[in-house]
Amino acid sequence: MRRLLCALALLPPLALAAPDWLQGGHVKARWQTLTYPEDSAFREPVGAVAHDQAGSLRLKLRTRTGPLAWEADYQLLARRGDAVELANSGQAGWLLPPPLPDDERRWWDLSHEISSDDDSLWVQRLDRLAASWSGDKTVLRLGRQAVSWGNGLIYNPMDFFNPFDPAAIDTEYKVGDDMLYGQYLLDSGSDWQLVRVQRRDARGDVTSEVSSTALKYHGFGLEQEYDLLLAEHFDQLQLGVGGVLNTGDAVLRGDLLLTDASDGWVASAVINWSYSWVWGGRNVSAVAEYFFNGFGLREADYSAENLAAATDLLQRLERGELFTLGRHYLAGSLLVEVNPLLNVTPTLFYNLGDNSALAQLVLQWDLAQDWQLLGALNLPLGPAGTEFGGLEITGDELNLGSGPGLFAQLAYYF
Repeated sequence: MRRLLCALALLPPLALAAPDWLQGGHVKARWQTLTYPEDSAFREPVGAVAHDQAGSLRLKLRTRTGPLAWEADYQLLARRGDAVELANSGQAGWLLPPPLPDDERRWWDLSHEISSDDDSLWVQRLDRLAASWSGDKTVLRLGRQAVSWGNGLIYNPMDFFNPFDPAAIDTEYKVGDDMLYGQYLLDSGSDWQLVRVQRRDARGDVTSEVSSTALKYHGFGLEQEYDLLLAEHFDQLQLGVGGVLNTGDAVLRGDLLLTDASDGWVASAVINWSYSWVWGGRNVSAVAEYFFNGFGLREADYSAENLAAATDLLQRLERGELFTLGRHYLAGSLLVEVNPLLNVTPTLFYNLGDNSALAQLVLQWDLAQDWQLLGALNLPLGPAGTEFGGLEITGDELNLGSGPGLFAQLAYYF
């Protein structure tokens, strides 16, 4: 497997030497600023204002011979700033994602750390590496790839393969997993999908306890779409059902997921409504969504004792499958097309259990051909002791909260 790592360094010159294989890519530069209030525990290690810079290069290599094809996406990633320092300090824990993706728990180790110090990190990796065979009705693909399931538009309990944080700003690429994927298309237009994901446990061993096997049926009937899911995920049985229904000019979507967790069956669900119209000569799309997190805490008391007792919740937070502590959430967004090159999207994430919220304003501007600017303002709302206001630390007046934050990213596509 380590020989595969050696191939990482060869991919950029290979891409330049074989332009027919290079099917595009991008370069991104990101700036991020986050503030911490006086009662935040994060203020001591990084100060009142945290700054981060990040850069990424992605090369997409593709080739096809008849029904056989392969793909490889090379990434060169760099990050510098207080987020790296905070991660190295160990104080963030599961509250913050790692500065850059790694392959510590993935089946194949296709990442290589180029350099690192207290506040900077350089990594090169393969985010996609898969071979596929496509027939008239069948698709088989083996290797590192990404799969997205579910009908949630903001929260998505049925998408448990590296889902995006609901508040993520750049959602262009999901992190890939090492899996076998198969799809069989029926004459009716319905299809079966099978996924087998293999991982490594904390000791680095490949075991069935940390793998995933999922079978999903996507069907059509009575002028609606529906999904049926049967899965075993990290040694827990999951049953899911979802669907999409047109109601006039609007669309209703929803999913229900049942998990045979450590303390019995747990239900999680999402339902949303979306509608598009023209407002003042501008295209507008609205989304309203309710999310029930069955693994969340029943009361708005996010003490260390309650969190420590919520084993299934903590496991999913650490694996990056869940991003919420409570049980009941409302979210809404409004995408406004100011002009064909500029979109503005205000979004509100509201915790019904503790009345805290996160307000977000995202701007997407196509500056020129192949150039895009992505910007965002995040504003947490709520007192200390709430999810978005900042979790309190037992026996201390400090909390784990943050203040307003700014995000800007400039991307060039080729």
